[in-house]
This record gives sequence, C-alpha cells and structure tokens, in this order.
Amino acid sequence: MTIESNSPNLPTPEPVPENDLQPDDFDSGTGENNLTSEALAAQQALATISSLQSSQHTTALQQSRSSFKQQTTNQLTVKPRALVITLVAIAITFIGFALNNSIIGILGTLVTLVLSLAILLPWLKYVLDEWFSSDEKVLFVAFFGLLVAIIGLFKFTGGSDRLLVWGRQINWDIAGTLAEWFGALGQILIAIIAVYVAWRQYVISKDLTIQQNLLTVQQNIITQQQTIDSYFQGVSDLVLDEEGLLEDWPQERAIAEGRTAAIFSSVDSTGKAKILRFLSRSKLLTPLKRDSRLGRAILNGFGGYAEDRLAGVRVIDLGVMLAAADLSATDLRWTDLSEANLVRANLSGCDLVKANLSRTILYNANLRGADLNGIRLFYGTVAIASPRSRTQPPNYETGEHTGAVVENADFTDVQRMPESIRYYCCAWGGEKTRSTIPGGCEGIPNNLGR
Repeated sequence: MTIESNSPNLPTPEPVPENDLQPDDFDSGTGENNLTSEALAAQQALATISSLQSSQHTTALQQSRSSFKQQTTNQLTVKPRALVITLVAIAITFIGFALNNSIIGILGTLVTLVLSLAILLPWLKYVLDEWFSSDEKVLFVAFFGLLVAIIGLFKFTGGSDRLLVWGRQINWDIAGTLAEWFGALGQILIAIIAVYVAWRQYVISKDLTIQQNLLTVQQNIITQQQTIDSYFQGVSDLVLDEEGLLEDWPQERAIAEGRTAAIFSSVDSTGKAKILRFLSRSKLLTPLKRDSRLGRAILNGFGGYAEDRLAGVRVIDLGVMLAAADLSATDLRWTDLSEANLVRANLSGCDLVKANLSRTILYNANLRGADLNGIRLFYGTVAIASPRSRTQPPNYETGEHTGAVVENADFTDVQRMPESIRYYCCAWGGEKTRSTIPGGCEGIPNNLGR
C-alpha cells in the first residue's frame, strides 16, 4: 500500500545499532560507519524519506543519497581519543628531553611517530590519489627504478672505479680551455636561437597582419553591400508610388541623382557595376516618353514604359558621374550607358555584351580586353552614323550624330568586336585609336583627319 506524503502516520525508522555509532580511533572517515552527529541526523532523515514509496519522492531521495555519499567520502575525521593519545606521546617525548632519559624519550618518540603516521596516512593517500593519476604513479616508479638500476650498474660492475680513474687522467687545464670553447659556442648558439625567434615572431606578425587585412577587406565588402542594398531600397521608395508605378517628380529625380553621385564616390568598381545594372534594368537610365504636362512616364501598351530617345526624360541622368571612373573587369552586360560621360574611364576587361553606348563620350577611355559582342555605339547604318555633336541634334533614323565619341580610345585586344563597330571606330577614332583596333583599319577612311 502506497503511503502519501501528507499522511500523519509515518513509519518509524529502524533503530541504528549502538556499536555502529562508535568509530575506531584511527578510522579515516571513508567507511560507511563513520558518522558524525550531523551525518547521523541526515541518515535518519533519509531513512524517514525512504519509507515514502510515492514516485514524487524518488528523484529527491536519489539526489540526497548521492550528495550525502560524496560528502562522507571526501571527509577526513580526526578522532578525539587518537588526538589525546598523540598529545600524551608528544608530552612524554618532551619529558624525556627534560629529564635526559633516553628510555622515556625513545618510547615517547616511537609512540608519537606511530600515531602521527596513522593519522597522516589517509590524508597522504588522498593527496596522492587527488594529485597523481595511476599512469603518473607508474611512470614515477619506473623512472625511480631506472635511476636505481643505473646507480647499481655503476656500483656493482666496477664502472664507478673506472670512472674515477679516467677522471684522474684528464688534463683539467685542457678541459678548461675546451669549456671556454664550448662556452663561446653556446653563446653563438644562443645568438642564433635569438635570431630564429625574432624571425619567427616576424613571420607570425606578418601572417597576423595578412589575416587582419583579409578580415578588413571582407568587412568592407559586407559594409559596401549593405550600403548598396540601402541605396536600392531608397531609390525604389523614392521614384515609385504606392501602386508600384513610376511617379518621379523633378525634385525626386534630383534627389535620386544626388544619391547616385554620392554613392559612386564611396564604392569600388564592382559596386559601381552593380548600381549601373540595377538602374539600367529598372529603366531609370533610359530616356522615357513623358506626358507633356504632368511629366509622368507613358506606358507603351506592352507591359512597359515607352522610350523616347530624342525628347525623353531619364529618371537618373548620369552626366559626368562616371568621368575617369574605374569600371575595370566588371559585368556591364545589357547596360544602358547612352549619353554618359566616360572620358578617361577604365573599362578594361569589362563584359559589354549588348551594352548601349550610343552618344557616350569615350574620349581617352581604356577598353583593353573588353568583350564587345553585340555592343551598340550608334544608331542607323555605319555608312551614315557619326559621333555626337554639341550643336546638331541626333537623328536616330539615319544615325547622324548618334554615335559615341571614340577618339584616342584604346581598343587593344578587345574580344568579339563586330565588323560594323570596327569600321565605325576606324572611321571616327583618329590615328591613335586606329592603331589599337584588332585587324587594323586598312581601306577604311579616317573621317577625323587627325
């Protein structure tokens, strides 16, 4: 029958035999019968709890027993009778000293030694078990045995006598000279070790510096990407209305251009390329057809906005933002950079496939190794197309004044250059540009004349 914890009729614990409460004088306190008054009270309490058979007390009982066993195991108890006997033996020893009686002194000394060792032996055993593992004890005994064996070999094989004879035959003056040489050699070795340590410190410091620089570069990349993402979100919120339609007013366009100009000065070439691709694919760099009164972009009836190359308005006009900019080895595919000022810009190694660079200023630009497959530098036919003019409007039907300014541009080692683009660059690039075009410009007139 299960007895609940709130039952008033608790069973009486079994009495503990009286002889179990009387510990031996030299008991170390590690046995089960070593109980102090506090331990006895705890055991009685545990016996009372153990009579409660409900499952809700099982966990508490196990925890109490484990903690109680741990405390009694590590406890070292000094028995009163052993302590009194030891003090008496010490007093007998001092009496023997005072009376100068060897019999009393030796008797007190032996009793004191035996009792002290009996008291200290459990503590010493505990210290050894606590400080040294079994493997360390074995190794200590092995080393001690090895030392004894070596001494025994020298003693019982006559090696010690031969060693003494050999020592008497040594010329210690020569040995002193050799010692000086070895001392000098030791100083040289110390200097070599110091140089090696200094070199290792330099190598470690260099490696740490490189790792720190890599971490700094990674942190800068993360920070730049966060800045670009914030710019994307800001521009999107600025130029779009609640329905997602393009609703850019003059002041909003001015703020968008200001943000773009500011961020271009704080990102690297890869960051600039990401921004340009975002703006281009979002039609924010393309001249859009506008309502003449409201200025709103007009839909083309095919799910997009109508373009107007002649009189359209761009949401963001790049202007001179990219003049002398470094865009080398970046991805600018399908990017609309028409009418942008890229004078002295570095476009080497760029992927310009299907990019629109009509009316773009590429004066002194570097396009070494760029991929020009499908690039647009002009509208109309190559025979009539000509570079942009400051005074004449472009004609997008015939191609007059719709071309890019390619004078003094460097086209060395460009890849997949279309034949029409090669003809146009040879005709309107000037002598410096003509000398860099793959395949040469033989048979193509120099329309610039310089």
